[in-house]
Amino acid sequence: MEILRSWVQVLVALVTNGYWAFPFTRALYQGPLKVLCSPGLNCYSCPAAVTACPIGALQQLLAGVRGTMAAGQHFYGFYVVGSMGILGAAFGRMICGWACPFGLIQEVLHKIPSVKLPVPGVLRHAKYGFLLFFVLLLPLFAVDRFGFGTVWFCKYVCPAGTLEAGIPMLLLQPELRKSIGLLFWSKFVIMIFYLGWSVFSSRPFCRTTCPLGAFYSLFNRFKLVRLRLHEDRCTQCQACHHVCPMGVKFNENPDDRECITCLACMSKACQYGAISLEIGGIPLSGKTISAPQEVR
Repeated sequence: MEILRSWVQVLVALVTNGYWAFPFTRALYQGPLKVLCSPGLNCYSCPAAVTACPIGALQQLLAGVRGTMAAGQHFYGFYVVGSMGILGAAFGRMICGWACPFGLIQEVLHKIPSVKLPVPGVLRHAKYGFLLFFVLLLPLFAVDRFGFGTVWFCKYVCPAGTLEAGIPMLLLQPELRKSIGLLFWSKFVIMIFYLGWSVFSSRPFCRTTCPLGAFYSLFNRFKLVRLRLHEDRCTQCQACHHVCPMGVKFNENPDDRECITCLACMSKACQYGAISLEIGGIPLSGKTISAPQEVR
């Protein structure tokens, strides 16, 4: 199952970044697919990107809504919000585990031999602050005299944007290097911090900072595709605790907002069929081995 997930991650990354003419055009793809949002965090300004980033699109929408309304135009972005909502309702944070290029990068880096450290649990709440302030409130309310805001998370924080767009564009267009300033270097440091942290801890950006992961996590309890815990089969062996890349203790909280439905707990850890995958309540997989009976 882990091999299948890795192939899906690579395939999604290649599909959402399928504009391979960029070394010759030295420009961004601006074709019809760019109006679509990718499911995972994937920078709009990546020279290979053929889709938009949902978090960037949402910020752009909120940053311009007051200015356009003042001009008598009414763009509410139902497509952006609706597509994110549909994906969230169907898959929740499963998208983070199967369809996010930056998540894949973190997983690859974590395979580098090193001391492995846990991510403090208290930090998991920080990503909701990034979603609330950097993605929703600041673009909407911190506006210029014309009523237009800016894409705060993309501009000041996002390490994926620096890695996928900032550095490649500087290589493709050397004239841009003259404009490098404090903003770029601050984001470069942020990128190095998260990439370095990924070597020692599993998916630290996803767990502490990613606003898209925070948004999708709100649907984890109600999503269509989900893992189910069969309490009658669970032996409380805690094997699922040790394989989860997100630090989820599945037997204690099967609806944990951090769960990315990577299926590691089901396919690699549980030996008693206590975890199964289901769609809309219909089981798709899972072992049927009976749990050992208590000896009296």
